[in-house]
This record gives sequence, C-alpha cells and structure tokens, in this order.
Amino acid sequence: MSKVLVAYFSASGVTAEKAKHIASAAGADMFEIKPAVPYTKEDLDWHNKESRSSVENSDKSFRPELAEKLTDISGYDTIFLGFPIWWYTAPRVVWSFLESCDFSGKTIILFATSDVTKFGRTAQDLKTCVSDSTIIKEGKLLTNVQPLVIKRWVNELGFSADIT
Repeated sequence: MSKVLVAYFSASGVTAEKAKHIASAAGADMFEIKPAVPYTKEDLDWHNKESRSSVENSDKSFRPELAEKLTDISGYDTIFLGFPIWWYTAPRVVWSFLESCDFSGKTIILFATSDVTKFGRTAQDLKTCVSDSTIIKEGKLLTNVQPLVIKRWVNELGFSADIT
C-alpha cells in the first residue's frame, strides 16, 4: 500500500483534475470525498443565501453525511487534502471527512482551487477537526496551475513517481 493518499472533494471537477495530477506525481492512492446527497448547481449558488452551500457554511457545526468513509488510513503517512475554497475555508463535507477518520500522527498537506479566494483561515479551521498530533500544512492554490508545475511542487515536497 502506498504511504501517500490524495483525498479530495470536487464540486465541479476542477479540484478532481488537480488531485489526479498530484496522485500521479506522488505515486499516491486516491479517495474522492463525496456527500451522501450530491450537490446540485443550485446548491452551489453562493450568491443565494438560501442555497445548500451557503446554509451549510453559515452553521459551523453542520457536517454533511458522507457517501463513503475510509475504513483504514493506518498505511498512510501523508495525506494531500484538496477542495474548493468556500468562504475562505473548506466546505463542511471536508470537515466531515476529517472527523470520520483518526489522523493522529499523520501529515496533511492542503491544496485547493479558487478563482479569487486564498486559503484564509482554512488550516486553522481544519486543525479543530483532528487530534493535536496531526500536522496540517497549508499547501498550494492550484486553480490555474499546469500539471508540470504540480509535479515540481510535489517533487519539492519530497514525493516523486515516474509520470509520462
């Protein structure tokens, strides 16, 4: 089993594409974080304060149910965790994922996609979902980043796999 996992939530496919490039560059396994009830286009309308994503974001205790949980992450030392930035933080379904597993002693490297928003308070927010022995590192925004740049970044972090 690989020592590296790429776990990601992708609402529109953009983050999924970046996750595939990271997994290829690092020789990592992949896991897609999916809510039990998939998001619709209307759910993702951040201009509408009544949309599902807006309502979830406004309630910091809300945790969407996951479609699937990882049963065992003991074989992984490092987890690349990717998602779109919503309101300067991770979507609540990512919080559900972090609270569904024991990440004690693991290193989590964040990557995200966003047209305009930076990481903001994301790393600090997500630290509340894991044990004190879990290391969460703010990684990189990858929205308009090409695959070769992603490969270089992953290599700079000390991970590499031959990719064609």
